[in-house]
Amino acid sequence: MAKNESSHEPVPTANATAATVAVIYVVCATSIALAPDLAMQVARSWFHGIRLEEISGWNLSAESLVLGFVTATAGAWLLGFVFATCYNYFARK
Repeated sequence: MAKNESSHEPVPTANATAATVAVIYVVCATSIALAPDLAMQVARSWFHGIRLEEISGWNLSAESLVLGFVTATAGAWLLGFVFATCYNYFARK
């Protein structure tokens, strides 16, 4: 595909998406550690008021934080790659 104004390179797009999610993940994990009540209130507002504290409590073990960081970042990379590929496909039509 020829490079044009309306194309996305899949790898750089995937890298940018993964980096963005990695930063958001660290900010989120930090907010949970520093202000768990506020973090729960925000999460509840995002999930239409569901009482999340009745489902589960916070688990801030190092293992769960690393696993969450790695899987969120990897998933975001895949999302960015698929997005760019699909975008380029549909932009040609």
